[in-house]
Amino acid sequence: MASESLTTQASAVLTVQQPVAAPLTKAAIFLVVTINAGEENRVPVLSLCADLSALLRSVGFRSLEGSLSCIMGIGSDAWDRLFGSPRPAELHSFREIKSGPRHAVSTPGDLIFHIRAKHMDLCFELAAQIMDRLKGAVTTADEVQGFRYFDERDLLGFVDGTENPTGTLATDAVFIGDEDPTFAGGSYVIVQKYLHNLDAWNKIPVEAQENIIGRKKLSDIELDDSVKPTFAHNALNTIEENGREIKILRDNMPFGRPGHGEFGTYFIGYSRSPRTIEQMLDNMFIGRPPGNYDRILDFSTAITGNLFFTPTVTFLDNVSPDQPAPSASSGSQTVAAASAHVETSPAIGPSKDGSLGIGSLKGERPHE
Repeated sequence: MASESLTTQASAVLTVQQPVAAPLTKAAIFLVVTINAGEENRVPVLSLCADLSALLRSVGFRSLEGSLSCIMGIGSDAWDRLFGSPRPAELHSFREIKSGPRHAVSTPGDLIFHIRAKHMDLCFELAAQIMDRLKGAVTTADEVQGFRYFDERDLLGFVDGTENPTGTLATDAVFIGDEDPTFAGGSYVIVQKYLHNLDAWNKIPVEAQENIIGRKKLSDIELDDSVKPTFAHNALNTIEENGREIKILRDNMPFGRPGHGEFGTYFIGYSRSPRTIEQMLDNMFIGRPPGNYDRILDFSTAITGNLFFTPTVTFLDNVSPDQPAPSASSGSQTVAAASAHVETSPAIGPSKDGSLGIGSLKGERPHE
């Protein structure tokens, strides 16, 4: 949410989107919480939904140049508990992936607050105010303070986010459209917290690192396809549908505690369909084809994994803390297959027409 959020006009009603496609900032806090058991804990969460815009304005007005924003996402189980039906068409729990020693874990998380600003003090103040409002109602599952590292690099030493779409391409990549009209203007977000073994990474030659990433380390120039390995990170993360590349928007941040030997990257990816990022993760952890996995995973370990839906600002503003609890059956019809755990299943390769064979990644159902 921010005063410069994008808007859409649908059915003569102005819909304000959360600032998913806002410019990257120098500082961020990623705050993931679970809602405590008990009906009484719904009310503080619903109340915060309704008041988050005002809370953001109050904190952000203290430093108008700080570009403070906050994106709130809601997990599948939490959606059922808070709102019931209708529910976003593709919202489900994070899909765990196992393939040999590689494991994309699924961890607890009902709500995420992605707080961004030019300076950490603004992020810190808003996070503190949010947690004060939720005191006693939630438990913190994960909290990460991220920072920009020199010229947009991660702690592996490579520029991160070069291929992010901008402008209308970003809007098309991240915001739901007519495929789910009830939730048009919303977005899906997947987050993972990766820890890096920098000692092992820094022992391999730069040329080997470049082959793993698919880019030159110093210049950030992408390797030519004629020399780029098929296991390169950027090769496996290229998703095409009917000959067209389907983009996502990343706002990854380095984090770490040198005194504890902790160095990592917080991956956060926004998309109008979670299937885009899920396919990327299949390619990384299982391989395309199976076994041709992302060699970054020889040096980086995922220790969290969550999927959330980010509704529009308009939706959140209209939440009432007095709204009745959903019935037990309302919203419980989650797509079990979508959230099922995967055990070394084959990756999906391109078909003859160039499609990945998984249906449109813009939210349309695949043809039977």
